[in-house]
Amino acid sequence: MSTSDQYIYQSGFGNHFSSEALPGALPVGQNTPQVCPYGLYAEQLSGTAFTVARSSNQRTWFYRIRPSVMHRPFEPYNKESHMVGTFDTRTTEPTPTQIRWLPFDIPNTEHVDFIDGLHTIGGAGDAALKSGLAVHIYAATASMNKRAFSSSDGDFLIVPQQGRLDITTEFGPLIVAPNEIAVIQRGMRFSVALPDGPSRGYMLEVFESHFELPDLGPIGANGLANPRDFKTPTAKYEHTNDEWHIVNKYQGELFVAAQDHSPYDVVAWHGNYAPYKYDLANFAVINSVSFDHVDPSIFTVLTCKSAHPGTAVADFVIFPPRFEVQQHTFRPPYFHRNCMSEFMGLIRGEYEAKQGGFLPGGASLHSMMTPHGPDSQTVERATKRDLLPGRVADNTQSFMFESMFQLRLTKWAIENQQRDYDYYKAWQSIPVTFNPNQI
Repeated sequence: MSTSDQYIYQSGFGNHFSSEALPGALPVGQNTPQVCPYGLYAEQLSGTAFTVARSSNQRTWFYRIRPSVMHRPFEPYNKESHMVGTFDTRTTEPTPTQIRWLPFDIPNTEHVDFIDGLHTIGGAGDAALKSGLAVHIYAATASMNKRAFSSSDGDFLIVPQQGRLDITTEFGPLIVAPNEIAVIQRGMRFSVALPDGPSRGYMLEVFESHFELPDLGPIGANGLANPRDFKTPTAKYEHTNDEWHIVNKYQGELFVAAQDHSPYDVVAWHGNYAPYKYDLANFAVINSVSFDHVDPSIFTVLTCKSAHPGTAVADFVIFPPRFEVQQHTFRPPYFHRNCMSEFMGLIRGEYEAKQGGFLPGGASLHSMMTPHGPDSQTVERATKRDLLPGRVADNTQSFMFESMFQLRLTKWAIENQQRDYDYYKAWQSIPVTFNPNQI
């Protein structure tokens, strides 16, 4: 798989960006002149309400060949959809048990694109109420052909596991490789091509608020995911008169509208509501250099805050390669019962707290207050090893979607043939070493 990226990006997180594919395409001094340069049309994309505080207000102005309203009516999508937007007793089931899935299957047909390869694993809340989240996986074998996708329900955080994604957006193109992520926010239209063939990955969708960088507190001004390492595309347009179909996710259901031109006819744009990508290898790891295993929140890349201070609709957390030097410490992740739900995936390598079974392209879910922790083999090694300074998680990248919500699972996820029904056995042979006569 190639790692090359031929596209040009703008650097920064939350910036007010400006980009034009033709010189002078951006109006000077105003957003909506009577006639825009080059005969373009001005169109605003609002990511927040008009009256949200300026510090949180997000919007972008497009200057495009045709207004995006030039399409025919939306109709129900004529293919079976495996996506869910309301997580209730009709669509999903609850379970507190620990669940693990082996790598999700990639379809054996050549004609499953990104949209048709999406499956909802679980979630909470209701997209129509702008409350909650959804966890999806994608497994695709074909590039999207004259089709664009967008969600009216929330923001997508996409985590490729196999194969790069060549994503065209109204803002311009971006390449996203395994060990990178992309965030494409509510209402943004995009198409996915597969330059490396069949592709698989994970996707988190938040129905409320937007992702932001976590507060650093006493860490200071630098560390974790630094703003300069986020990349936003630059303007690139198509001027065509061919048939396109716009597929919109709305209240968890898919609808499609036809139009006779490309949706990617934006010649220039400016604003702070834009897609972006990030290379996880740029994460500046903070860790204990004395003793104890610190809480995994220290590995948070992005957070979507809730109305409750310090609590997230969703956190995106990674467990990257790093040094471990803690003395007289049980170094693997500790045994835990959490007031948050933890969905984990593995991009590559082997997760430090699980030896086998948790594989790239698979996943696990540890529901709220359900016990979890390192498996038997990891426990035995960790209690007997010499605590020398060393490396952990080299050539590995695992991640976690953590949420304040209790997740309900779709029937597709619960009955999936890749579900590992022996997962509970990972902890059954942990030795009992208690001795009341010896401290």
